Amino acid sequence: MRFGLLYSFITPADGSVSHQATFREMDTLLPLAESLGFDSFQTTEHHFQHNGWAPSPLVVLAHASGLTRRLRLVTNVLLLPLYDPLRLVEDVATLDNLSNGRLTLGVSPGYVSEELSAFGIPYAERFARSEEILDILEAAWRDEALEHEGRYYRIPRRRIVPRPVQAAIPIWYGVSGPKLLSRAARRRCPVTASPRHTNAELKEHYARYDAAAAAVGYATRERPIIRELFVAPTNEEAERLAGPAIVELFGLYSRKSVEGERQLRNDRGELVTTGEMLDFRSFASRYVVGDPARVQAELEVLIQALAPTEIICRMQLPGVPTAALERSIRLFGEQVIPALRGA
Repeated sequence: MRFGLLYSFITPADGSVSHQATFREMDTLLPLAESLGFDSFQTTEHHFQHNGWAPSPLVVLAHASGLTRRLRLVTNVLLLPLYDPLRLVEDVATLDNLSNGRLTLGVSPGYVSEELSAFGIPYAERFARSEEILDILEAAWRDEALEHEGRYYRIPRRRIVPRPVQAAIPIWYGVSGPKLLSRAARRRCPVTASPRHTNAELKEHYARYDAAAAAVGYATRERPIIRELFVAPTNEEAERLAGPAIVELFGLYSRKSVEGERQLRNDRGELVTTGEMLDFRSFASRYVVGDPARVQAELEVLIQALAPTEIICRMQLPGVPTAALERSIRLFGEQVIPALRGA
């Protein structure tokens, strides 16, 4: 069992914490997480959000590579259509060299229309562009020289320097519904899903993915699962610190929901359409918050239900003080990780 630390660099909506302060937390917390047995550091990508997020995941991971020696570095996820593929090929190879071969590239076509339109990408083209960029990446890692003539991109024959340290950089496909599950299976990529999904929804996701993968003769045990997670000495303190931040996150999920696969429902199955429908308890099946004993018990249920290979913990929550976040990382690393690995 592996454990990851996910940072989205979200700041409180009231502006009480600066973006710089949130980024600089990495300097002390990543070496700490590595020393406590975490296996990966992961970051996200979103643009133009009032409360931050990380618009440049490769830059963030380049900084993280200098702070750590062992942690796997993961984009979870990088929004493929927003990138020039040749520039991405070079940047990814450079980062793999800087990190001594520790990079995993989680990717997605994106789903927020204003992000895509700001970069000049028509919403309807996001899937096809993503697939073409993945073809280019895989060719760059496989062949001595890269040449591509496609629907959206043309690259004259070029020798790519540097080469990645890894023969082929692992790719995870970020998914939100059936269309992307089948694409990931055809691409023979493991999938990673948003923490907005319940255990039951994820179980259905993986059943569909496994069936689609089997149809193309592919199987993988790799199953990373993300959860909003926070640990404190008592359940009451954990809920007091993390509760408002989790409500804010699920408010964001509801505002960014679009027709079809991205619609957000609460634990009662109701479509979330207003802010009044957002409360901490109504999404209890999708986060893990409490003292070490409760967190361990809830993760044991998740492990039994979904058989994850990695539990990715989004502990960096908007408005939670750095000292409380550091304590959460310590409690999880010192008490929960050893217990779950020994189970």
